[in-house]
Amino acid sequence: MEKLLALEMVRVTEAAAIASARFMGKGERDEADRAATEAMRQTMNETDLAGTIVIGEGERDEAPMLYIGEQVGRHGADGVTAGVDIAVDPLEGTNLVATGQGGALTVLAASETGGLTHAPDTYLDKLAVGPIAAGCVDITRSPAENCYRIAEALRRKVSDITVIILDRPRHEGLIAEVRGTGARIKLISDGDVSAAISCAVQGTGVHAVMGIGGAPEGVITAAALRCLGGEIQARFRFRNDEERARAVTMLGHADESRVYTTEDLAGGEQLVFAATGVTAGELLQGVRFFGGGARTQSLVMAYQTKTVRFVDTVHMFDRDRPPAVRL
Repeated sequence: MEKLLALEMVRVTEAAAIASARFMGKGERDEADRAATEAMRQTMNETDLAGTIVIGEGERDEAPMLYIGEQVGRHGADGVTAGVDIAVDPLEGTNLVATGQGGALTVLAASETGGLTHAPDTYLDKLAVGPIAAGCVDITRSPAENCYRIAEALRRKVSDITVIILDRPRHEGLIAEVRGTGARIKLISDGDVSAAISCAVQGTGVHAVMGIGGAPEGVITAAALRCLGGEIQARFRFRNDEERARAVTMLGHADESRVYTTEDLAGGEQLVFAATGVTAGELLQGVRFFGGGARTQSLVMAYQTKTVRFVDTVHMFDRDRPPAVRL
C-alpha cells in the first residue's frame, strides 16, 4: 500500500501546486487556497484509493470540500486500496503566494486507518529537530536549555545553531530567550511545515523549530519528521472553551500539559508524506510555467521503505503542440 500511496499522493500535491501557482503575486490569498483545494480534491478522487480526510479544511459546515470525514478516492471501484487516512494542507503559505514570496507548498500525509492523530483545529506548542538532535531535547524544559542541548548533540557552539520561529507577537518572550543563548534565529511569516522539514535535512542551515503553530500542521509535520528520522514534541494550546470541548470529543481530553511525541501524532506503519513547491524556497523549487506546460519539484517520503525522493516533473498541457522542454 505504501508504494501506491507515494505514487498517487505526489500527483495530488502537483495538481494543487500548479493550480495555486497561477495566483502568485496577485494578492488573492483566498483564491489561491480555493484553487489548490479544488485541484487537490479532484485529483484525489481520480486515484486508486478509498480514503478519509482526517485533517482538512474544517468541518463539513465550514468547508465545501476536503472537510474532516469526507470520503475521497474511487470508493466502491475494483482494485482500489481502502482504509487510508489522509491529512491535507492544500496550500501552506497562502500569504506567501499572494505576495509572491518563496516557500509555499502543497502538502499531505497519508497512512493506514488510525495512523494519524485526528487533531482539532487549534494550536500546538512545538519543538522540532533533525535526526542528530532527536532524543536530546525536552519540550518541558526551557527554550534556552533546549538550545544548549541541540548544540551539544550537533557538537557545535550554541552561536552556530539556527532556530526557526514564526514571527508572531505571542513569541516575543521565546525570541528573547533564544537570542539570550547566542543562538541565531530565522523569523518566518508562514510555513512551519517546510521549516520543520528543513531542520531534518542536512545543508539547509536550520537546526530546530520552536513556538506555537497550527495543530493540523503539527500532525503533517510529524509524518514528515518520522520518515526523516527527526523528532517533534508538542503540547496543545487551546484558545477558548469551545476548542477544549472539541478536543475532549476528538482526543478524549483537553490536557495542555500532555506531551505528544512524533509517534503519538503520526504512528502509522504505512506512512507517506508528499509536498510540492508552489513558490521557490530553500527546500523545493516553485512551479515554473512555460509555453504549453509547467515544471514542478516535489518531495515524497515513505516510512516503511525508508525512501526520500525528490521528483522533478514536466507537465505537458498541450501535447499535440509540444514546447521545447529544457531538462
